[in-house]
Amino acid sequence: MLTWDCFLHFALVASSLWLAGALTALLPARWSRKVSVCCITLGLVVYCCFVAGLWIGLGRPPLRTMGETRLWYSLFMMVSGLLVYARWGYRWLPFFSFVVSSVFVIVNVFHPELHDRSLPPALQSIWFVPHVTVYMFSYSLFGCAFLLAVAGLLHRSGAYLPSADRLVDIGLVFLTFGMLSGCVWAKQAWGMYWSWDAKETWAAATWCAYLVYLHYRLKYPSTEKSVFPYIILIVGFLLLQMCWYGVNFLPSAKDSLHSY
Repeated sequence: MLTWDCFLHFALVASSLWLAGALTALLPARWSRKVSVCCITLGLVVYCCFVAGLWIGLGRPPLRTMGETRLWYSLFMMVSGLLVYARWGYRWLPFFSFVVSSVFVIVNVFHPELHDRSLPPALQSIWFVPHVTVYMFSYSLFGCAFLLAVAGLLHRSGAYLPSADRLVDIGLVFLTFGMLSGCVWAKQAWGMYWSWDAKETWAAATWCAYLVYLHYRLKYPSTEKSVFPYIILIVGFLLLQMCWYGVNFLPSAKDSLHSY
């Protein structure tokens, strides 16, 4: 049974293993890939142990606050980075996944945004865990697609597009499930499927951006040197940030059904 007070210790161990794995991946040696995967995986195990212990300690899923969602995003970002590295072998990707993940870890160390163990009635639903976790996982896949987009723009190469396509394919499936499960949950909690709440509106905008990307790639699959697909991915990722936490800074946030 763990508390947030233990987070720093687990985060330091996990981050050290992630960094070791990310740096090892940059080495050209034959053994570097296996060692890198092992280090990152061990870091994920350590991090998962904290998440599980916190879940038990709180007596509820640690998904209620913004700080708790950052906890999951930092975890899933490394999972996605590891999967992409294992599948396509981009040696630089684990390091940049580590950088993104570390930003959220550091924010949680200094600004954890704690709440008590209770859950509002609206969150006491079977949809709570799957809705939030699939969103966080889709965000991490889009995060990796964003990194590929930046690399594609810098190198002026379309070599990263097929990998980005697969990430967006899978990420959009998870994002769509998150939106649909949210609609069903909203119907149960508030009596309506969709209310054009600020977060719902930005979620729809994010979904549309990635749908535009997929349709563009289907229509123009051979535009290897075009920067437009990468620009769509970057815009989609910016919309995602607005959907996730940017809406909290809007004047309408105080009236949002997603504020707890």
